[in-house]
Amino acid sequence: MIGLTGHLGDIAFYNGKIYGSLEYKEKHAFYIAIFDTSLIDKLNMNAESSGAMKTVYLKEVVKDFLEDLDKDERVDDKDNPASPDHRYGCSGIDGVAFGPAFDRKDARKIVLTVAYGIYSNVKRNDNDHQVLLQYDVTKWDDYAQPLKQSAPHKSGPESADGKYFVYTGNTEFGVQNLEYDETANYWFMAVYQGKKAKFSNYKLFLIDGDAVSTTGVVVGQPKANGKEEEGQLLSLAALGHYHKETGIFGMDSDAAFGLAKLGDGRFYVASRNDNTPVLRKWTGKCPIPFDGLGRAIQLLQ
Repeated sequence: MIGLTGHLGDIAFYNGKIYGSLEYKEKHAFYIAIFDTSLIDKLNMNAESSGAMKTVYLKEVVKDFLEDLDKDERVDDKDNPASPDHRYGCSGIDGVAFGPAFDRKDARKIVLTVAYGIYSNVKRNDNDHQVLLQYDVTKWDDYAQPLKQSAPHKSGPESADGKYFVYTGNTEFGVQNLEYDETANYWFMAVYQGKKAKFSNYKLFLIDGDAVSTTGVVVGQPKANGKEEEGQLLSLAALGHYHKETGIFGMDSDAAFGLAKLGDGRFYVASRNDNTPVLRKWTGKCPIPFDGLGRAIQLLQ
């Protein structure tokens, strides 16, 4: 697929389609790109004109990205991590995966989970959560539109079906790779290591697949009318290292450049230092939760 000028991030495969996060920051456009694999039959198909790709606009993300927190009547949209704007430190989106809904009203329902990108601004206290949105994509047929990059459309749901906060400490650009593995029954959140000294700054965080959200204070957010912000909170799985000072669990395993499940406990994992994916088996043990099984086919350069 050719012709995309935006940032295409993490991808997930579901029901014959590929879903990927797609960003156009300066145009204030954040999409889920949907590639219909049944229509992809040759190389170098054009993303705009081939008909194989449609996009859904994520209004919830745009709203948080454009939040003028310092009230100076302007929002820095030039991808400036030092900006005081952007609610929750939202820099857009990256990690995407399909898995069970966190609201548990229907435990069998499989939904799309989209993770925010989070700016690593060590001077802020409101950017220490991962923010996860969940969407029922069976409702998206009326929203999905071909993308015209010179004039991005705004067709998408008014809000997410669920919005959840996971306290991990600050990271560098949020969840790079998100994956739900039904064999292990965990959500995997692979990140670039954070820089705030008060946190443990793990590289991998996990959420139990049976986790149920609870209503609580989203710490670090500015008060509104004297009240602290509340939201739906998810706890990290009690697995791996434990940082007593912050109560955060995590692991040092690096999967920031690639994390793809095979559905049987095996994963392809690529680190930031070596973007060649390696076949590994999940063990959950510390300090190394993935056992090496062999090297994947060398990526094309």
